[in-house]
Amino acid sequence: MTEVSKKTIKQIQTDVKSGNTTCEKLVQDYLLKIEANKHLNAFLEVFSCEAIERAKELDKKSAEGKPTGKLFGCVIAIKDNICYKQHKVSAGSKILEGFTSLYSSTVVEQLLADDAIIIGRTNCDEFAMGSSNENSAYGNVLNAQDNSRVPGGSSGGSAVVVQAGLCHASLGSDTGGSIRQPAAFCGLVGLKPTYGRVSRYGLIAYASSFDQIGPFTNNVEDAALIMEVISGKDNYDSTSSSEKVPAYSSELKSEKKSRIAVFPSTMNSDGLNAEVKSAVENLLNKLKNDGHVVEEVGFDLLDHLIATYYVLTTAEASSNLARFDGVHYGYRSKNANEMDPVYKRSRTEGFGKEVKNRIMLGTFVLSSGYYDAYYSRAQKVRRILTDKIRGIFEEYDFIIMPTSPTVAFKFGEKTDNPVEMYLADIYTVLANLTGIPAISLPLAQDKNGLPIGVQLLADKFQESKLLAFSEKLMQIEHP
Repeated sequence: MTEVSKKTIKQIQTDVKSGNTTCEKLVQDYLLKIEANKHLNAFLEVFSCEAIERAKELDKKSAEGKPTGKLFGCVIAIKDNICYKQHKVSAGSKILEGFTSLYSSTVVEQLLADDAIIIGRTNCDEFAMGSSNENSAYGNVLNAQDNSRVPGGSSGGSAVVVQAGLCHASLGSDTGGSIRQPAAFCGLVGLKPTYGRVSRYGLIAYASSFDQIGPFTNNVEDAALIMEVISGKDNYDSTSSSEKVPAYSSELKSEKKSRIAVFPSTMNSDGLNAEVKSAVENLLNKLKNDGHVVEEVGFDLLDHLIATYYVLTTAEASSNLARFDGVHYGYRSKNANEMDPVYKRSRTEGFGKEVKNRIMLGTFVLSSGYYDAYYSRAQKVRRILTDKIRGIFEEYDFIIMPTSPTVAFKFGEKTDNPVEMYLADIYTVLANLTGIPAISLPLAQDKNGLPIGVQLLADKFQESKLLAFSEKLMQIEHP
């Protein structure tokens, strides 16, 4: 029998409604498995009693023949930077230790409205800043397949809870690859939607013009269904789009042959693991043999992506994190009793090293005398990138490249070299810089059985095409 966590949401719903199981039993089974896997440190808090009560309510609703939502019976976890009313939220940081949210994010409201069961909040790099989940104030999340390796970041906890079968799906946030890279390292489907496709209301901000919430799932169908629920215009988020939300899960079949662009610079980049490169090349060859057009397209801006991304995101982080000051809420230093020391000591003691580094870098690039040299130039590069990508999508349906240059690396392997750690995001930041949707698919493994993620990018608001083609790719590799 297929493990429950590997079934699709619709299969689980069929099981519940046919009497083969109940929502309560699903939750109880997940809680037992969570307890047995506490060593992974993936959950910061499990909503045990609440999830059971919620499951009982849904079972009663189904038994009474009342209409159920699209996510009925789906047990889902949320990243610890997504607000849930009357629940703690810390963004993986000591500076928000003990803080209870006064309201729910729009995505949480949407999940609950469609009968999902939220089982807990997941560990993450502090304020979503990291590529390995080694920056959380609450310790490292372990990769469930190999505990000596990182799960990826910053949404490492959200990836591992799905990887280890501790819930059916989860939500993470993606600022520069924080959904797609952990998905690649953990063998999952991870989707970053178009900027504005999903409301950011209630997401603790890292970089407001980059952040997007998206799902981790075991299959494309579930990602499509969750996207149907969490997408759409939100009056609480002025950057959310009023673009119509398609029925993604009903549009997963496509017989159309696609035009695919490949950037030689991504395939020949220094640091690209040979097995990762081979996996992408093998997929491209299969697509050619299947009648799709695969063509190389010049892209000479790869070396500028990381610098542009870190200048802009750290600038926004410097502004966004100014509110965490030891006065309004969260951590306050016990060693200060005057205003200036309260600010300095609370932030010094409350923030971790990586967050401090990025705040200081962001403050620097925004400072007088350096604003034009760094921030303004980075914005110009962002515009050039956006125009370049728009032109490519006038001729091609998709861009394919690796999700990460390597498979999951070992703990401590890159922590002494921040530049090397930042370069782990070289293939993922493009989608955030240009606002386009991108998905990581678990299409291969290396010789040690570690997952290799292949990334697929599409034009803005083309999630329906992206998901349909992703389903095709999954069938090609896993018929």
